[in-house]
Amino acid sequence: MKILSIDTSSKNCSISIVEANNSTFNIIAVKNNSDEKTHSQKLMPLIDEMFKEVNFSLDNIDLLACCVGPGSFTGIRIGVATVKAFADVKGIPVVGVTSLESLAYNIEENGYIIPIIDAKNNNLYSAIFSNKNYIYLTEIKDFADNIDNALNIYNNFLASSQENIYFVGDGSIAYKDIIINNFQNKNIHFSTQNLQSSISLARCAYSKYLNGFYGDSNSISPIYLRKSQAERNLDGEK
Repeated sequence: MKILSIDTSSKNCSISIVEANNSTFNIIAVKNNSDEKTHSQKLMPLIDEMFKEVNFSLDNIDLLACCVGPGSFTGIRIGVATVKAFADVKGIPVVGVTSLESLAYNIEENGYIIPIIDAKNNNLYSAIFSNKNYIYLTEIKDFADNIDNALNIYNNFLASSQENIYFVGDGSIAYKDIIINNFQNKNIHFSTQNLQSSISLARCAYSKYLNGFYGDSNSISPIYLRKSQAERNLDGEK
C-alpha cells in the first residue's frame, strides 16, 4: 500500500510517499518546507515535484493521510482541503491524524508519551499516549489548556506509574524546566525528534487504516481545540 502523507499544521510543511505492508514500512520520498507563511503557495508545487522525482502520480496512491490539527489554523485548512480534493477526484480513501498522534509516533520506545505543542502565552495542546511494542493507545485524548492545568492532568494520571515517560514536541522544549521540576521522581525523557513529520503521520495513518478508521473526503475535518488568535483578541483573551 502506497500512502501520500501531508502535514501542514505547523511551521514545517511535510509531505511524503511511503509503502506500508504489514510489518514493512519503506520511505519512497519525503520533502519538507519550513516557511509557514507560504504553505498555500508551496504545497502543490512541492507535491508535484516529489511525484516527478519518483515518477508517481495520484494513480499510484492507495491511501491519503492528512494532519487535521490542532495547530496553525490556516495550515490545517490548506492540508485538509488539498487531501479532500485528491480524494474526491480519484476516490482514494482518507485517514485523518491529529498532530499530537503524529508526534507520539516519533517515539518508538515503550512507555508513556506526552506530546506537547506550544500554543504561546503559557498555553498548549497535549494528550497522553502509551506505547507497548509499537501498539499505541490514547490514554488521555487531545486537549487545549495552560501549562499549570496540563501539569495537574499529567501528575494525576501518572501518579502511581513507574514507566518511562517521553515528552515530545516544541512545547516540551518551551516548558522543559517546568516539567523537570514537576517530575523529579519520575523516569522522564525529552525527545530530540520534536518536529511534526509526515513519516510519523503515515505510520499512524496506516495503523488506523488496518483498524478500519478511514473513509472518504467527508470523514476528515479540521480540529482546532481552541479559538483562533483573531477570535481570542475580540474576546479579550490571550
